[in-house]
Amino acid sequence: MKDVQEVLGDDYGNIYIYKKKDFSLTKYDSLGAQLGKVMMTFPYKIQSVTNPLNIVMFSENAQEIKFFDQNLNEIQKINLSSNFGFIRAVYAEDLQFAWLLDDSNKTLVQYNFRSNSVINSFPFNINLQSLKDFLVYNNRIYILRDNIFEVYNTKASLLFSANISNARKLSRNNDDILIFGDQSITRFDGKNLIEIFQNQNAKIVDKNNAGFLALIKDKLYLYRQINDN
Repeated sequence: MKDVQEVLGDDYGNIYIYKKKDFSLTKYDSLGAQLGKVMMTFPYKIQSVTNPLNIVMFSENAQEIKFFDQNLNEIQKINLSSNFGFIRAVYAEDLQFAWLLDDSNKTLVQYNFRSNSVINSFPFNINLQSLKDFLVYNNRIYILRDNIFEVYNTKASLLFSANISNARKLSRNNDDILIFGDQSITRFDGKNLIEIFQNQNAKIVDKNNAGFLALIKDKLYLYRQINDN
């Protein structure tokens, strides 16, 4: 588990390990048997493995989106530099649409990557230098910075802001937004931030439908979820 930057669990009990040293993503089953591995030339951000049939990654360095199947075989690659300015972050909404934060043009773009067409474009002139992650849901843009969680509307008006420490990524669970830190997971219900999992000994935490994952030393633990309300 050395050099592990990200641990993810899908809803079928499989575990994904991303290592920053060689930009590799490896998939294991629940018993530790390797099911697939891919090595990239550039660092990629893995959006989610919730749907293991269609895993989405984005590289800011390469300015491209890649899609992988359940065996980590590449099934599609989208080059963004030919159609847009500098894309700071990508959020794939589903298997057809993606939201792009175009930093050079200061716009938020809804992009149909299947038809290679722009559906919507909104002026979005906010500072993205410290951006770690973002997602879009119900006309709200959720921004995660180094130590701040923010919510904007499509007019780039700030609706909510709160300090949050050591956060790594965002995810959506039904109508809630989940904020993943190194040792904790916090839920935003539209009004309040509520911590739903915490382990001070963990190096990385994640969540699937069965419960919460925690990497502690060189072992991965699953904590069964009873009720996160």
